Amino acid sequence: MFSLILFCACSKTKNVDNKQTTLVTSPYYIKVLGIAQDGGYPHINNTHEFEAISTGANSKELVVSLGLIDKENNHKYLFEATPDMPEQLYLLGKDVENKTIIDGVFLTHAHIGHYTGLMHFGREAMGAKNIPVFTMPLMQDFLESNGPWNQLIDLNNITIQKIVADRSITLSRKLKITPFLVPHRDEFSETVGYRIEGPNKTALFIPDIDKWSKWEQSIVEEVRRVDYAFLDATFFSDGEISRPMNEVPHPFIEETVALFEETDFTTKSKIIFIHFNHSNVALERDNPQRLLLEEQGYHFAEQGATYEL
Repeated sequence: MFSLILFCACSKTKNVDNKQTTLVTSPYYIKVLGIAQDGGYPHINNTHEFEAISTGANSKELVVSLGLIDKENNHKYLFEATPDMPEQLYLLGKDVENKTIIDGVFLTHAHIGHYTGLMHFGREAMGAKNIPVFTMPLMQDFLESNGPWNQLIDLNNITIQKIVADRSITLSRKLKITPFLVPHRDEFSETVGYRIEGPNKTALFIPDIDKWSKWEQSIVEEVRRVDYAFLDATFFSDGEISRPMNEVPHPFIEETVALFEETDFTTKSKIIFIHFNHSNVALERDNPQRLLLEEQGYHFAEQGATYEL
């Protein structure tokens, strides 16, 4: 999506063991299936990134997505339908094997990294039948009014499940999902985050938002109310890309950290940064700025990391 000002091909290291990944004993948990911004990593028009992947110097990163696992009922759900969805569904299928490829897909908004993976359910690919896709009203209207997405509906590849902001969806006796509106560049649909409630723990998922100051809620207070907070970390700081950054507003990691400066270690440690643009130095696991934030308690999402609910 974006071009770099300066970015060293050798700066990003291979994945390391994630500090948040623990042995899962609960039948209910979240699994990280992707951490990159919509354009993924390696990124289009960045030859050095592709070369680094081909030599094994760097690791590929899938576009941002979470899986929700309910082993008690043998169900699995997906948050976001990314262009990398086939691989992400394969990874999720290792946790729960049932007759359907997925029991439901929750969408946040109509930007390319968050819904275009629906194409894989279509006639030209899987030819799926009645995959439940949970959408807000404007997102539903966008899918129903534009091809090729409306063909997925007409052919019953997907079945739209209407959701409403601040109204909970009960998936099972112990799992509940609540969408809530957040301010973002809503050219084609509204944008939501999700509150994911399990039997013992709760998570926030906000992969995209313009700025925390534009939201009517306090992100500090919202984080305090949950156990995990997967937050938009598209950019680390201002000036990171060569185009005007006000064209693509996101809260810089530096801005988020400033908001939490006066909070305790426990609160900071609930934050799991996610949705990294390829230009973000946080993709460098040994970057001094990232390491310093980890010392303060912050976490950075890693593919495959799991979080018990």
